[in-house]
Amino acid sequence: MKKEILYNKKSREELQEALQNENFARKTCSFYRYIKIEKPELLRNELYKQWSNLKIFGRIYISVEGINAQLSCPVENWDSLIENLNSHSMLKEMPLKIAIEDGKSFYKLTIKVKDEIVAYNVNDNEYDMNKVGHHLSAEEFNNKLDQDNTFVVDMRNYYESEVGRFENAIVPDVDTSRELLPEVKKLLADHKHDEILLYCTGGIRCEKASSYLIHHGFKHVNQLNGGIIQYARDVESKGLKSKFIGKNFVFDARMGERVTKDVIGKCHQCEQPADRHLDCGNDACHILFVQCDECYKIYSGCCSKECEAFSKLPIEKQRVLRKDPDKVVSNARYSSRIKPKLADIRQS
Repeated sequence: MKKEILYNKKSREELQEALQNENFARKTCSFYRYIKIEKPELLRNELYKQWSNLKIFGRIYISVEGINAQLSCPVENWDSLIENLNSHSMLKEMPLKIAIEDGKSFYKLTIKVKDEIVAYNVNDNEYDMNKVGHHLSAEEFNNKLDQDNTFVVDMRNYYESEVGRFENAIVPDVDTSRELLPEVKKLLADHKHDEILLYCTGGIRCEKASSYLIHHGFKHVNQLNGGIIQYARDVESKGLKSKFIGKNFVFDARMGERVTKDVIGKCHQCEQPADRHLDCGNDACHILFVQCDECYKIYSGCCSKECEAFSKLPIEKQRVLRKDPDKVVSNARYSSRIKPKLADIRQS
């Protein structure tokens, strides 16, 4: 009996070319649910087969604690996706956050079984997912922001908040989700009886974060329902004032959705206003950084002149040099702080 192939076997170049040649529109969305999944590997295989048939691309993590998904679905198959979700009892009536900007977000389907659907790496006895923060609508979140003794906290990593954030937000200076919860607890240590407002991209990071803070004695913990993605849609559809300024960083090929026209980030090379994240053009580097249009021309989309020079070497020579780490340019020389690599942050 022939064994089914439940993973992609084509090269990135082949997949990206096929995506560019598609003659139909796609819709990007995200969703999550904390729910006990007895056999995550079984669900993973079922979804891979079913979603491959629907030409769905995306990055999905499944664990015994639930599912976290970002995906791109052909518009013509959207109703079929909803039917498929409803056919699984644990995924039925799933709230979906629809992207506010179109674009080529994913080029393949990846579904992985993980220990956690968000890699906080905190002990099970430090949270109870039956006790999470109060979910606030966009209107309620705006109203709370105007109140005294209220502290709004960005539950994302620093590279996300540097191009967009809520006004007056506390922005923890961390690179990965693993560092985030202890840092937030420390920053808010003197405010356990004040109103705490949490927000993140699509809501998932706030779920466990709010539970963690409640467990550690915080009395008034709230979270933005649906995250920045849903907030931006509600602001547009309901005519609300956006108190989130700039771009919302997203974990796909687009790397951002514009919420307001404000450009609050700075080019990591010349420090002029900029908010476009790039993956360094040196395949031996892949550092994530912000670059303006002028520096993009100067450095050919690389983070430094050294990386630009390396990227222009014949591929055979690059392969030889990569075998010696001391000869591979992979540091963000434009900054005193080493930036995370794109592959690393997608695991955080």
